[in-house]
Amino acid sequence: MKRCSSGSSEEGNSNASVAASSFTPDEEPTIPVSDPRSLGQHPQPSLGVERQERSQNAGSRHPSARIRRQSSHINWKPAHSRNSSRNGLNEKELLAQPQAPSILATSSPEDGAGVQGGKMADRRLPGRRLWTRSPWASTLTTFLTALAGITLFFTIINSSATRQLDPKGCRMSYMSPRYVHMSDFDTEHTRFASKYSLYLYREAGICDDTMVSGIPVLFIPGNAGSYKQVRPIAAEAARYYHDMLQHDPVAADAGVRNLDFFTVDFNEDFSAFHGQTMLDQAEYLNEVIRYILSLYLDPKTSRRRDPDLPDPSSVIILGHSMGGIVARTMLVMPNYQSNSINTIVTMSAPHARPPVSFDSQIVKIYDDINNFWRHAYSQKWANNNPLWHVTLVSIAGGGLDTVVPSDYASVESVVPETHGFTVFTTGIPNVWTSMDHAAIMWCDQFRKVLARSLYDIVDTGRASQTKPRAERMMVFKKWLLTGMEDNAEKSLSQAEPQILLTLDDNSNTILGQGERLVLRHLGHTGRASAHLIPVPDPSPLERKRFTLLTDTALDHPGDNGRLEVLFCTIFPLQPGSSNILFSMNMDLSGDSNGSTRLACKNAAPDLITLPRSTQDTHLPFYRDGEQPTSPFSYLEYDLEDLGEHQFVAVIDKAVSQSPGWVVAEFSDESNYSLTSQVSLQRLLTFGVRLQLPAERPMVTELRVPAIESSLLAYNLEISRPQCGNEAFAPLVRQFLSQPYESKFFVNAREVKVSLHGAAPYVPPPMKAKRSPDGLGFQFWADPTCDSGIHIKLQVDPLGSLGKLYMRYRTVFAAFPLLIVTLALRKQFRVYDSTGVFVPFIDSLDSCLRQSLPLLLLSLTLFGLSVGHPDSSHLAGFWLWKNTTGGIDFAQNDLLVGTTDPFFWFLIPMIGLTCVGVCTAFHYMALLLTSIFCVIYGWFATSRACAHQDDKRRAVSPMFVPSSPRRRVITTSILLFLVSTFIPYQFAYVVACLVQLSTSVRALRFAREVPSLANSNFYNYVHSIFLLMLWVLPINLPTLVVWVRNLAVQWFTPFSSHHNVLSILPFILLVETLTTGKMVPRVTSRLRHLTSVLLFSIAIYAAVYGVSHAYMLHYLVNIVAAWLVAAHSTTDSFTFAGLRSLFDGDFTDDRKQGKSP
Repeated sequence: MKRCSSGSSEEGNSNASVAASSFTPDEEPTIPVSDPRSLGQHPQPSLGVERQERSQNAGSRHPSARIRRQSSHINWKPAHSRNSSRNGLNEKELLAQPQAPSILATSSPEDGAGVQGGKMADRRLPGRRLWTRSPWASTLTTFLTALAGITLFFTIINSSATRQLDPKGCRMSYMSPRYVHMSDFDTEHTRFASKYSLYLYREAGICDDTMVSGIPVLFIPGNAGSYKQVRPIAAEAARYYHDMLQHDPVAADAGVRNLDFFTVDFNEDFSAFHGQTMLDQAEYLNEVIRYILSLYLDPKTSRRRDPDLPDPSSVIILGHSMGGIVARTMLVMPNYQSNSINTIVTMSAPHARPPVSFDSQIVKIYDDINNFWRHAYSQKWANNNPLWHVTLVSIAGGGLDTVVPSDYASVESVVPETHGFTVFTTGIPNVWTSMDHAAIMWCDQFRKVLARSLYDIVDTGRASQTKPRAERMMVFKKWLLTGMEDNAEKSLSQAEPQILLTLDDNSNTILGQGERLVLRHLGHTGRASAHLIPVPDPSPLERKRFTLLTDTALDHPGDNGRLEVLFCTIFPLQPGSSNILFSMNMDLSGDSNGSTRLACKNAAPDLITLPRSTQDTHLPFYRDGEQPTSPFSYLEYDLEDLGEHQFVAVIDKAVSQSPGWVVAEFSDESNYSLTSQVSLQRLLTFGVRLQLPAERPMVTELRVPAIESSLLAYNLEISRPQCGNEAFAPLVRQFLSQPYESKFFVNAREVKVSLHGAAPYVPPPMKAKRSPDGLGFQFWADPTCDSGIHIKLQVDPLGSLGKLYMRYRTVFAAFPLLIVTLALRKQFRVYDSTGVFVPFIDSLDSCLRQSLPLLLLSLTLFGLSVGHPDSSHLAGFWLWKNTTGGIDFAQNDLLVGTTDPFFWFLIPMIGLTCVGVCTAFHYMALLLTSIFCVIYGWFATSRACAHQDDKRRAVSPMFVPSSPRRRVITTSILLFLVSTFIPYQFAYVVACLVQLSTSVRALRFAREVPSLANSNFYNYVHSIFLLMLWVLPINLPTLVVWVRNLAVQWFTPFSSHHNVLSILPFILLVETLTTGKMVPRVTSRLRHLTSVLLFSIAIYAAVYGVSHAYMLHYLVNIVAAWLVAAHSTTDSFTFAGLRSLFDGDFTDDRKQGKSP
């Protein structure tokens, strides 16, 4: 195989030929002063030695390598060094003169930049110049710090994937979907008809009619969601109405009709990344609602609808993910039809804050809609509140949702308790499982509950098609909450007595005061019997509570089951009047004349279902393919809820002995309620240990006020002696009162505890708590087992690390810029003072020794001061202050998103992690440029071999800079497209690619011709490339939205992201760097401006970077503009120097001859 002579690299001056001599590792290559690849900032060999080496090397080189090479017009020197010969300076004078690139970078002859750079290099690396160091080299300090950061990063990732995980329990749902395209909804109704579509869902085999006849429900898909996601809920609603409600006269009289589900096809738009897309969808949906309501007015489309019913005036909204936010946005749009929406149910929707803050318009939309809702509900009078009749229910999937943190689903900062609430699926009765972001739409047990709750709130007798707001809230709480919340409403006190119970005193049991009822079997007497538990008198000193737990379903009035619970009072009226007052007569007196009559109410409407907990159960739910399990029945009443009732009657209706048990009792608050006032610091160190005595109530409640944060995970251990005759295994409920989150653990021994309480960056609730409730636990244990229970609660450190991932993953779009800008700031400071642009890794090492620890310490102290209770007066100094009713809803926008001083360590922890990530990213970028450099070198060498007959060295045209005129035209066209059609994010990606190309060429030259000039330039363009790469994630989402619009043939340009000034400095900077011009040194006072700008970006990235990440692009854009200004200066501070942005002065160089 023929070997090609390599020769030296390309030249920028066509009249100056350079011979790249071969040299040993201990020698330096000879670089003539006139070589445009040298900067003249380091000592040069004498001309005699140069000529001697050049002649010796010329004799030993291949003949084809001795020819004069074609100029590539690449110049790594500033203009002043290239014009030195024209100023009448000989070579020796040039070497002795200090560099003075421009008036902005003035230097005196005494500066001695080259000497200082050499001395600094000798001090840091004895016997070796700094610019000759390998870019892969790293100090021990940087290596160990980066290793610790990367180890911490992967530990967090591993913990998130393997520890403190919620079990999956969703059962698959099945349906027969049919979608009816509403083609009449065209451009006459909306300008988005060519982009979006409207469909009516029908379940095949259940309802094949395309006419509307029921209650309109509109489903809104989320980010990149499909309109077909409506099918599980819509199918369940259609089947439930067809099988259960269609022929039920009670339901018909209550105004229940079938639900007409409409769904919207958004072509899987990325609404989470682009604010204008959200506004477009909201505008379109308001037109959709207007069209849907018109269908019920048209006899052609509503023939099957009862003409006596009022015409619908509102639509029920179901929103998934960002669809829930779009639903709330609809109410603030100009085309919103008043009162057309009064019920919004969202699933996994980030109400509290945007998932990412890369787009300024999304942040503004969130601020606008949240402020509108808060202001509306802060009005004193209902007439002044446009949202008075609107209810908002947010359903979160919990820990399995890794797309949107379930903390963001909280609406406590948006609506009061009277108009909405947040609930987690782990606490919804008969669901009891966490769900991922997509499963919440198809989970079988959840869709059943949601469909039944929707039928419970509808009323076709009203124009709104729904019950009044207060009734709707009661219905949603009944179906979605556990019923054990502090504000749970009981129907017992509002119900009227329905049952007249007649007893024979000789055949029924009346327990003594304070005695516990325990039934091990049902039907042991062979006939129906009643067990009466007397209701104690209320005491002003201590609260009492009644609890009942059984594994048997409780009967409603008229049911023929085995167990019924009644609350009774003595009935004093005369016989014969019972048929008038009571709908049912229950006579348990037998053949004897019963002397006791009780007026009773059935307790089944207040029934609470609990997951079954036995020695054979392991999860609170059953999966597909497993044997279904029936839940426990539980009743819980405070003594004041019982009112004037005198007895609790437990009716055993079984006529033969059958399995089943009942435990019921009254207990004092001092026995069933415990509070641990342990501090979070002590909890982290020693944990909580508790011993429940053998003589304890069936249900014990423990509250730990210190546990509120969602950043910590815990291990709960429950140990007890074996009990051979226990009715049920210990059952544990973990709960929060705000938001409503409950988790159940059956057959509990070792419990993994994680919660969604006080979360980073989540605004505080509208109504502040008087005192923190913290995390609560309820323990159900068989009280007949004569043994105590030992409870141990400890923090899980490794499990807690995993909780940081979901809460702080967006921090990697902002906090690394703190590291990069500090390192770049150090590089510029060293360069301006010594003339050496040190490598990025060396600059990072210098920052790790001084500036970075000091900055992290200052930020930590700042965070502690902000979180101090006396720092509320500082709130007025922060930007984006957002207060309503005296509550600062932006108080968690700073730093790491929490004002809890306990988490002071998060700032240095995140800083350490980001150092490791930035270091790894630096080496990845270096590897990428090295690979392209090798490919470029191979390509250039291959071309040279192929053209040896032409006696000419070939250079790949893809790396040859174009002419100034072409660059001006290309830049102008790009800016014109940005201002008219394409978003500036597209131009930014192009700028990053151009900068990558420049880095590759710079690395190629630095390797082929090692010199301080080439090393400086490569380090400079590499650091700028790193800075641009860390800003790239902020710009990519909008670009993805734009490309998606093109894919669906929506060519309407964005009404946003066309600001030319947002991209012009970046374009000018990368175009300047393609000419090979090094930024001039700034030795005047203006050098501090570079430090101030970069330091400001570092501070902003740490303080506001997560909440307002989009601002980082604009701040870096300002730095780019400053660097462009520095590049444009030549000999004086005039705008004439701007010509050098597109003119490398190679024309003048070409006219200049060789240096003598």
